[in-house]
Amino acid sequence: MSELRLQTRNLTRAFPGGAGVHGVDLDVTAGQIHALVGLNGAGKTTLMRLLLGMLRPDSGAVRLGGCALGEAGAATWARVGHLVGHPLAYPELDAESNLTVAARMRGVPRPRIPAMVARALAELDLEQYARVRTRVLSSGNRQRLGVAGALQHDPDLVVLDEPTNALDPAGVLLVREALLRRAHAGAGVLVSSHHLDEVARIAHRITVVNRGRTIGTLDPEGVEIERAFFALVHADDERRKGCTQPSRPR
Repeated sequence: MSELRLQTRNLTRAFPGGAGVHGVDLDVTAGQIHALVGLNGAGKTTLMRLLLGMLRPDSGAVRLGGCALGEAGAATWARVGHLVGHPLAYPELDAESNLTVAARMRGVPRPRIPAMVARALAELDLEQYARVRTRVLSSGNRQRLGVAGALQHDPDLVVLDEPTNALDPAGVLLVREALLRRAHAGAGVLVSSHHLDEVARIAHRITVVNRGRTIGTLDPEGVEIERAFFALVHADDERRKGCTQPSRPR
């Protein structure tokens, strides 16, 4: 059995009106890319924030490797790479300096940092922006910089929310290849997207999220993956509609 990089059980966080995440079980194993797919507003980002401790759950558990989320120390978090929301980049620093800061925040020994940063810039085709302040970069290049910062220290667990947002086709290909390399090296990768065709190219497992719940899985090699996705979502919506309708008097 593959080593678990991330595990959740019955993870729940409810917001007023019924939004949130409800009873989610999820496993991410070493060497695997696990994709979360769902319509906008399905709860993917909220789920990822819960996994990373950015939000507190109402109930349920998260484990990073073999460690409970609340007990994870600096050494555990140093083996995690993530990008959820806007890329973490200081606008007045250039790309190289931002990657250096990201490496130091994760406890990378100083002698290793220059070579690590140079490799990250090359991997995401950012070498020409090494000395350019981040504030003047395009949104696509800032996104690539954020992905580079999340991956450069070769983490055991990678959590990326819509990593190909704002990217052109060349950027999408670079990110795709970088994630495949990390998985091949043994990382567990959790990535969210609403682009089915893209995740199907790289994912080993695809979990469908709808209204804060996991409702099924898709076959990454399936020829009718889009149809299967919408069938799952439609069936779940109809099931919920039936549960909320008042019973008729007899």
